Amino acid sequence: MDSPYDVLGLDADADDTEIERAYRRSVKEAHPDRGGSAEEFQRVREAYEAVISGAAIAPDDVGADGAADPQGESPPASPGADAQSDPTGQTDGERGGETGDRPLTTTRVEYLNYDVVADHGWDIDDPDLFEAASSADLDPDDYGLFLAEPGETLLEAAEQRGFAWPFACRGGACANCAVAVVEGELDSTVDNVLTDDLVERGFRLSCIGRPISETLRVIFNVKHLPGLDDLRLPADRFERARADD
Repeated sequence: MDSPYDVLGLDADADDTEIERAYRRSVKEAHPDRGGSAEEFQRVREAYEAVISGAAIAPDDVGADGAADPQGESPPASPGADAQSDPTGQTDGERGGETGDRPLTTTRVEYLNYDVVADHGWDIDDPDLFEAASSADLDPDDYGLFLAEPGETLLEAAEQRGFAWPFACRGGACANCAVAVVEGELDSTVDNVLTDDLVERGFRLSCIGRPISETLRVIFNVKHLPGLDDLRLPADRFERARADD
């Protein structure tokens, strides 16, 4: 079995920019609409998540039989190994303080589908929610990681990486694309339809919100929650959402 680095055509020491470029190239080539297959598309996405989470085995550590070379280094623990971990493997101190003068940076987004939260009977306010999700063997459409580049809205970042999150107007005039921000910052300085109460509770609109922290944890597909449901627009033909939306 190929290393995730091999799947993406990457060297083991590739930086975030190289990883992002390789992923975008590979996912386009693997997309079923462009001559690829669903299996290859999924393989590329899983390789990308493994690389950015730090869980991928470097090519030199993969033996001839596809198993990890026992002489190589063990891969880092996956996110959620403890309640204080995050997708970057950084501590609070390494991530730095929260300042309004923070330079633009690539953001590592850890996402979770609210449908999964409801199906498992989890509490959206549970501080260990993402740790539970990381241990639940969820589909990559429902839980995982991706990188958002500086200046991208959260919705744009998700779409560029092959995900189909709900949206309608793309202009901050409805709550179809709403997300719950659990950790990190999503800039929402643009006027939008959300009430002050919803904003205080951590809800943001992914169509206009831009990640401005190094890490971000969000629950997407929250549009049916009380307070947000009344602010939705009917899904139109341009909305790339799930059929049951």
